[in-house]
Amino acid sequence: MSESQILDSRYSWLRLGVTLAIAVLGNVGMWAIIVIMPAVQGEFAVARADASIPYTLTMIGFALGSLVIGRAVDRFGVTVALTGSAVIMAAGFGLAAVSNSVVMLATMQFIIGFGTAAGFGPLIADISHWFFRRRGIAVAIAASGNYLSGAIWPLLLSGVLSEFGWRSVYVVLAVVPVALIIPLSLLLRRRVPEDATAHANRLSLSNARSVNFSPTTLQWLLGLAGIGCCVAMSMPQVHIVSYCTDLGYGPTVGAEMLSLMLMGGVVSRLVSGLIADRLGGVKTLLIGSTLQCIALFLYLPFDAMVPLYVVSLIFGLSQGGIVPSYALIVREYLPAREAGARVGFVIMATIIGMALGGWMSGWIYDLTGSYQVAFLNGIAWNFLNIGIMALLLFKSRARRGEAVPA
Repeated sequence: MSESQILDSRYSWLRLGVTLAIAVLGNVGMWAIIVIMPAVQGEFAVARADASIPYTLTMIGFALGSLVIGRAVDRFGVTVALTGSAVIMAAGFGLAAVSNSVVMLATMQFIIGFGTAAGFGPLIADISHWFFRRRGIAVAIAASGNYLSGAIWPLLLSGVLSEFGWRSVYVVLAVVPVALIIPLSLLLRRRVPEDATAHANRLSLSNARSVNFSPTTLQWLLGLAGIGCCVAMSMPQVHIVSYCTDLGYGPTVGAEMLSLMLMGGVVSRLVSGLIADRLGGVKTLLIGSTLQCIALFLYLPFDAMVPLYVVSLIFGLSQGGIVPSYALIVREYLPAREAGARVGFVIMATIIGMALGGWMSGWIYDLTGSYQVAFLNGIAWNFLNIGIMALLLFKSRARRGEAVPA
């Protein structure tokens, strides 16, 4: 079968549909702990900071899982990786349901976060192998599963939570990976033929030479850029509820603004995917990062309720396509046969950026009593990301003999 019959084919789109379904199911591990956090705090009678530890451990597990599971996808294929991750998630949810302390729950959340990582970076890396002309929109659709999961699962779980408690929620979630994710993963057993992978490797090698960086150097640059953009991204996403509470609008208004961000993020990811198919990953990421920086600036002068709703929507519409663009850049500039590990590394860096940025913003608030400096801190990190993307674009154009400003 020729490459033209493999990439962007009917099977590719069917595979994308299965991938999106798995992503919506698999990313529940990231959102479930947020849903049950108030109930956990009440049952164990702990402070809010202590009740937040399980979420922190979830994100650490997610970051590590992105790297480890990405490597497993390269070596064993996505079906084996997803099956193993589903078993890990099921075990984590099951043991978390019988936790007798926050410490035990946090430990299980690390395991859950590790398994949940399979539903983002590794899935994105896998689906990228099946598209060429429409790779941008395919990666964007797969990445949207994370945000869609965040929009769907809290609503589905809230009824179980109110009627039966958080432990029953986790018993239900212990069944989902085994009952749904594993059967769906079996539909992804087919692997891209070696000739298609070899062609993709030749293209990525040519692009890598154009920026005059070794694969390792470029990977670390992308990781640093990922930290920069996500430190900036985390300020509104992590602290918007607290910010609205400080302003006197209450947590419900903050939660609504967060929902607007996530829905705007889904739209942004899809639009960015279409743009990436025309402009490539670097230009698309540069556009998204610049728009995110502008949106962050808008938070500085506006703190009335209606303007904050508008700015939060603008922020969501600007930033959603940033993280998926890293996967496209990896595929464009780094070896295709190492896509799982390389994408996993960069996704891990973005998660570290989110965790670091969330903590830094709270720390700055504690020092200054205001979120204004925290927004400025995010803007500064955002400029780091813009600078790295501009460097890649500049060097690529210079090597190709295009006109470059003096």
